[in-house]
Amino acid sequence: MKVAFLGPAGTFSQEALSASSGSERLEPLPEPTLHETVMAVRDGRAQRALVPIENSLEGSVNATLDALALETEDVVILGELVHAVRHCLVAAAPVALEAIEKVVSHPQASGQCARFLQRRLPGATVVPAASTADAVRMLTEGGHADETWAALGTRLAAELYGCEVLVDGVEDVEGNETRFVWLGRRGDEPVPAGGGGSKTALVFWGAGAEAPGWLVRCLAEFATRGVNLTRIESRPRRRGLGSYMFFLDLEGHTSEPAVADAVAALRGHAETVRVLGCFPAAA
Repeated sequence: MKVAFLGPAGTFSQEALSASSGSERLEPLPEPTLHETVMAVRDGRAQRALVPIENSLEGSVNATLDALALETEDVVILGELVHAVRHCLVAAAPVALEAIEKVVSHPQASGQCARFLQRRLPGATVVPAASTADAVRMLTEGGHADETWAALGTRLAAELYGCEVLVDGVEDVEGNETRFVWLGRRGDEPVPAGGGGSKTALVFWGAGAEAPGWLVRCLAEFATRGVNLTRIESRPRRRGLGSYMFFLDLEGHTSEPAVADAVAALRGHAETVRVLGCFPAAA
């Protein structure tokens, strides 16, 4: 089975994929962006994808949410896993920290290591990269091997691209974790297991969103039925200022009466309600 992930080799996505159960039976397919990773499933280039959706320090991964909500209705969440994230400061060769002029990083990584960068590398400029592995690869393939550049990335990436780990564990908070989700085609959803332990993810938006109390009424449909929400956030719909979509994660499966009734009632308030997936919760 082909599984798309944010490449190139050495990203946290590949690290999480390699650590997942049964990974030896999977054929990894690296993609250049998170958008392309999601689209690989939609377009049939991969049967599954593993993408980050939420980090314990930086919050949601917007590129994943936007792709699922705005770019395709055919791709759904089939499962989730939580992977510990440990960042390394990497260079092409040993170099003193005070000599480093630029740090290449994916924006999520630099956000998770912001305090380290401010305290230990206050004079360094942060340069964005498409992924943490791309950041490390740039040190050797981008003509910067002899310059005072460094990158934030995985130890795996440092090993793959022949670089040196200058400092290990530079994330600002211990216990940094990223929640990844497995994606597949709609219709591939797992049969709900008995005994609970399921989660449902959905997105919804107007009409009526401009009216006072609209969002409260939407959320009350879950509260009055005893359905627990574990995450809620808004994202722009790209239709101008003031136009938002709302993402919910909740405990339970749409096959359960309380969840099914709440989602049905939500449809009475919102123009669009889409279930992004019903899946087993990570252990």
